[in-house]
Amino acid sequence: MNLLAFLIPAAHAQAAGGQPQGMGLSTLLFPVILIAIMYFLMIRPQMKRQKEHKALIEKIKRGDEVLTNGGLVGKVTDVGDNFVTIEVADNVRIRVQKGAIGSVLLPGTLDSAK
Repeated sequence: MNLLAFLIPAAHAQAAGGQPQGMGLSTLLFPVILIAIMYFLMIRPQMKRQKEHKALIEKIKRGDEVLTNGGLVGKVTDVGDNFVTIEVADNVRIRVQKGAIGSVLLPGTLDSAK
């Protein structure tokens, strides 16, 4: 047996009057099941996280203590339509996009960290 015969399967003649080998229900069912699994394991949880993050950003108000995606921690001093001003130290304020806010911390977290 040579390598080529191992890699390429031999063709078998179909018997007269036999059923043709084609796309069956099981062949079509596999991709549908695969897509459903991907939806429930990957797409749905990501959409849920996006929805929760959007709700978190809409609730940000002046005085909240926030953590940005870059790791900066500060207190919100001003909230605009697209940007938030955060005081990270005494008289040091930075402006970041609302989407860069990673989480809202519990009140008093900054005071306890000093």
